Amino acid sequence: MSMYGRDPWGGPLEINTADSATDDDRSRNLNDFDRAALSRPLDETQQSWLLGPGEQKKKRYVDLGCIIVSRKIFIWTIGTILAAGFIAGIITVIVKNVPRHHKHPPAPDNYTIALHKALMFFNAQKYLMFFCLIPYSSVAIDSFSAGKLPRHNNVSWRGNSCLNDGKSDKSGAVMKDLVGGYYDAGDAIKFHFPQAWAMTLLSWSVIEYSGKYEAVGELAHVRDIIKWGTDYFLKTFNSSADSISQLVAQVGNGDTSGGTSDPNDQTCWMRPEDIDYPRPVTTCSSCSDLAAEMAAALASASIVFKDNKIYSKKLVHGAETLWKFARDQRGLYSGGGSDAATYYNSSMYWDEFVWGGAWMYYATGNQSYLYLASHPTLAKHAGAFKGGPNYGVFSWDNKLPGAQVLLTRLRLFLSPGYPYEQTLKTFHNQTSIIMCSYLPYFTSFNRTRGMIQLNHGNTQPLQYVANAAFLATLFSDYLDAADTPGWYCGPNFYSTDVLRKFAETQIDYILGKNPRKMSYVVGFGNHYPKHVHHRGASIPKNKIKYSCKGGYKWRNSKKPNPNIIFGAMVAGPDRHDGFHDVRMNYNYTEPTLAGNAGLVAALVALSGGRTVKVDKNTIFSAVPPMFPTPPPPPAPWKP
Repeated sequence: MSMYGRDPWGGPLEINTADSATDDDRSRNLNDFDRAALSRPLDETQQSWLLGPGEQKKKRYVDLGCIIVSRKIFIWTIGTILAAGFIAGIITVIVKNVPRHHKHPPAPDNYTIALHKALMFFNAQKYLMFFCLIPYSSVAIDSFSAGKLPRHNNVSWRGNSCLNDGKSDKSGAVMKDLVGGYYDAGDAIKFHFPQAWAMTLLSWSVIEYSGKYEAVGELAHVRDIIKWGTDYFLKTFNSSADSISQLVAQVGNGDTSGGTSDPNDQTCWMRPEDIDYPRPVTTCSSCSDLAAEMAAALASASIVFKDNKIYSKKLVHGAETLWKFARDQRGLYSGGGSDAATYYNSSMYWDEFVWGGAWMYYATGNQSYLYLASHPTLAKHAGAFKGGPNYGVFSWDNKLPGAQVLLTRLRLFLSPGYPYEQTLKTFHNQTSIIMCSYLPYFTSFNRTRGMIQLNHGNTQPLQYVANAAFLATLFSDYLDAADTPGWYCGPNFYSTDVLRKFAETQIDYILGKNPRKMSYVVGFGNHYPKHVHHRGASIPKNKIKYSCKGGYKWRNSKKPNPNIIFGAMVAGPDRHDGFHDVRMNYNYTEPTLAGNAGLVAALVALSGGRTVKVDKNTIFSAVPPMFPTPPPPPAPWKP
């Protein structure tokens, strides 16, 4: 066996047998070497030689299921997350408690506030169940919606009423289901002529100002109000047929010639919910004015509901059926001494032909309607060239001023050209003259201390004032949308701001800026009529059923109405700005459906200033291009 081995560090391992002297010398030299070596620090390798393998610390791990991580890293990560969350929480608490100065949106203007209330009035049959009213000439008629009320109706003093309308007729000559619609005023008569006008006017306001309705949260509400009316109109004739021979003109009776011995909707003073007397149905077989106005109502509503194609198409079909009936069976609905003649006597049907024809054109795009509405002969029959004291007075009986504005819109934005241009240009000029007559610089109409007397000092003036304010604002918006700064009255040029100012002063008068400092819209402001001529509002809901004459105690009472009919615009002051808040004097205190429709239209047009513009295009949705599309240009010439 060899005496030699291998040094694990690479050299030979040798057993030396040298003598002791040599060993002593080496020992001394080694000591010298060791002192020299220990005088400088040892590196890591050298220490390991001297100390041997050290005891290493065992690492710990955390099993997270999908991954295994170092326990140290895990603790540091969790700690960091908790610390960050704590700091974020502290910052959040500090930020939330530091006072900040928010920029609040501007408060709604008076027109917007009044608009909310004026729409409430129509909710007699809708969820808010307030009321819907209309104008007339002589006797008091009060109104709110008719029929079965929705579950969400929050007018505590109203309930379901007149649920048998149409069912009592045994002859089969009338429609059996005539529940619904709107009562005209404080009684329970449903006059379809002014009711149709009111729905048309509301639809027009939605078509022009849907953006404003949406901005104040009332678009769905006003659409519901319109649909309640149009759903009812579709019940008043055979709306699925292409031609009809009769139309329901009225439900209820207001004949007072027999005194109080014959109970009806005028002689009795009782809540609609308590009516127990017969309610006759009046039909007509030659009523061009009513049929054309109802066609206008359905046609305009078809544009409002164009997003519901099935319902819109149904409305258009009904309008076409009514229009054919109006043209084929000429006559006035209020002729022959009918009950309606006492309250809503129609002077002619030619203005309904111009008005209805315009709406039929916008709803269908059929140019035959436009040809008729713009025909010079029809315009002449409608009084476009006559003048007179009522020229330019827009109302339920005079649609011509509205039709002229409506067709002027067509000329401003589409320029239809021949053969329509001649009459449309005339309508445009006449509209300009009408707008001039509204201004205080001219003497076409007298004025009180703030109110234009469009009905020449006769009773119930506010409905006409509201209608004029709507037309003036709308025409000024048309001019703005057409980049036209104003219009001429003779040699003088007036800006659109002048028209808008006129509308504002008139609506402000209605809302309280008048000599009596009284708001004529119930519930607006602090000082408004408290004795409104309205049966439902004047009789308390106390579980007592008052008879036809038993309710007279409430009619004659000098106490304020126990129920507030919010949003109702009363008939208005006299020619001297005087007003008597007396329930029995309907010429001052009666609200009407048509009156409130004009008020709503004017209020939405003025609300919010001019931040939201008039809708230029929606009304033309069904109108095809006026001229054929030009052919494409020829291909470039090549040699």
